[in-house]
Amino acid sequence: MKQKRIAAAAALILVSAVASAHPQGGGAHTHGFFDGFVHPFTGLDHLLAMLAVGMWSARQSNARWLPATFLGMVLVGVLTGVAGLAIPGLETGIALTVALMGVLIAVAARLPAALGASMVGVFALLHGNAHGHELPEAASAMGLLVASALLVYGGRMLGRVSPALALKLSGAAIAATGMMLVAAA
Repeated sequence: MKQKRIAAAAALILVSAVASAHPQGGGAHTHGFFDGFVHPFTGLDHLLAMLAVGMWSARQSNARWLPATFLGMVLVGVLTGVAGLAIPGLETGIALTVALMGVLIAVAARLPAALGASMVGVFALLHGNAHGHELPEAASAMGLLVASALLVYGGRMLGRVSPALALKLSGAAIAATGMMLVAAA
């Protein structure tokens, strides 16, 4: 019984974290560097996706450029959001990126370089688009990119130093959290 209450509390925390990261009522954020910098750390979906991209990229052969691809496409996504491009089902898509990255880590999937880059690029475009709508100023975009780089490269370092089993278990936890985010989206 106690475990069910803990699981329910954890689910509520996850749902509230997603809601606080993505205000829907006209953009409640101010738009400075700090706001952009803290944003990826305050939304569980963005935090896990960026860490997962780094973790997964560390185990891909000839994929040192995957983190840079992700960051470049985040910037493209931000620009599309600032320009007003609305992507239908954006929040669900972002949650699915978390789930899929978790699965890829959990099963130690190795993809062809072009497919991996394309997938990571699309994921980054979604995350960047959401941020572009919420944080449209240049200073906030710079903060977002700095924080994203720290998270992706931090995840890459974790992927390099973690034992394979620990990495797979982390991937499974990320995938499960991603599915909870999908259900909440």
